[in-house]
Amino acid sequence: MSEEKKEMKKSSSPAKDLTVGSPMKLILGFAFPMFLGLLFQQFYSLVDTMIVGKYLGVDPFAGVGSTGSLNFIVIGFCMGLCSGFSVPISQSFGAKDFPLLRKMVTNSVWLCTFFSVVITTLMLLFCRPVLTWMNTPENIFEYAYIYIFIIFAGIPCTILYNMTAAILRALGDSKSPIIFLAISSAINIGLDLLLIIVFRMGVEGAALATVVSQGVSGVISIIYIKKKFDILAMEKGDWKLERHLAGKLTGVGIPMGLQYSITGIGSVILQTAVNGLGSIYVASMTAGSKINIFLACPFDALGQTMAPYAGQNIGARKLDRVGKGLRAACIIGFIVSGLMVIVVKLFGDQLTMLFLDEKDPVIMQNSTQFLIIVSAFYCLLTLVNTVRFTIQGMGFSSLAIIAGVMEMIARGIAGMLLVPAFGYLGACYSSPLAWLLADAFLIPAFFLCKRKVARQLEVGKA
Repeated sequence: MSEEKKEMKKSSSPAKDLTVGSPMKLILGFAFPMFLGLLFQQFYSLVDTMIVGKYLGVDPFAGVGSTGSLNFIVIGFCMGLCSGFSVPISQSFGAKDFPLLRKMVTNSVWLCTFFSVVITTLMLLFCRPVLTWMNTPENIFEYAYIYIFIIFAGIPCTILYNMTAAILRALGDSKSPIIFLAISSAINIGLDLLLIIVFRMGVEGAALATVVSQGVSGVISIIYIKKKFDILAMEKGDWKLERHLAGKLTGVGIPMGLQYSITGIGSVILQTAVNGLGSIYVASMTAGSKINIFLACPFDALGQTMAPYAGQNIGARKLDRVGKGLRAACIIGFIVSGLMVIVVKLFGDQLTMLFLDEKDPVIMQNSTQFLIIVSAFYCLLTLVNTVRFTIQGMGFSSLAIIAGVMEMIARGIAGMLLVPAFGYLGACYSSPLAWLLADAFLIPAFFLCKRKVARQLEVGKA
């Protein structure tokens, strides 16, 4: 038995090998904790908007909601960047190359520090001009600016949590991040109530609660990794920044980050068009979008499961398991899609009322209409997430940029053509159109990637 295998065997870490066993069972077992974790993560923004809507009124509520697309561009880039860094980590773990694994982790830490400083500085400088360019209504502008400024100031906390969570998932541990998020979600709710209701801080209180909570979850994750993952016990030499490793990490991380940001550009165009319809429609879209994000958690969990699953199996040279896992994930997603349509039909109005202090028939009708249309196409979202993250886990993250471009084009079309022609209804069809165009690229791209990996593995055997 090699020294590294002995190291893995004696380790008390909760790392999980995804290269052996039933793909369906592994994906379900990994995705369900991921799903719970995403639910907790959504509590950050959900509780913010619920409390803002209930206690501060429609204008602050619309102000916070109007920052959603801009928030998605920046925070989405940070999340994609960290997910990208985890792909070489999962591949190293699948290959049982633990010295390389440790170096990948430490180089990711250096890169995260660099990107935290750069992104935070740029966004604090430019968030007000961007909100102006987005045609943010005057009556909600300052609410939007104060909220998003504080969120951007907390980008280091966002990157800290997402990187530690990505490392845990790369090592097959999808359960621990749930516990940390549960703790931070409780802190977030408590701070929201304290800062907004007791100290009457307004939207800045909601933003501060989000930033502090994410920072807490990140710190707890670091402590847990140091105590539980023996294979990540770093030595002095592991902390050297190595150019070729940093290049490999950024070669995967930046395309995955850009995929989110490029998609978000289309969302900004769409949000700008919706802003032009007035604050009532902004509030309607905000309520519907927040609920949609919550309902989409199962599909996001399946997608984020497929990146470490594919990464570990590619590292272990088990290409056949990648295809089997993708099929299993799609079957699960299609079943959940049908269930979500039923949930929206039965409870759409009640879900919208979570965000309002009194019944507003126009907002409620618009929000429910949005949810009914979007949920009817969740099967397309299943394919977007599972296929895209599988491709990324296989090491072809640059293709995610093209998928992001397709989504950007679709949402741009909705913002520039559908909304002027059909008003709010045009905005409701933006996401289904985006998913359709992305799938049209991703599905054939997966088979091309699979053939390329098969050739590489054959060459490696020779």
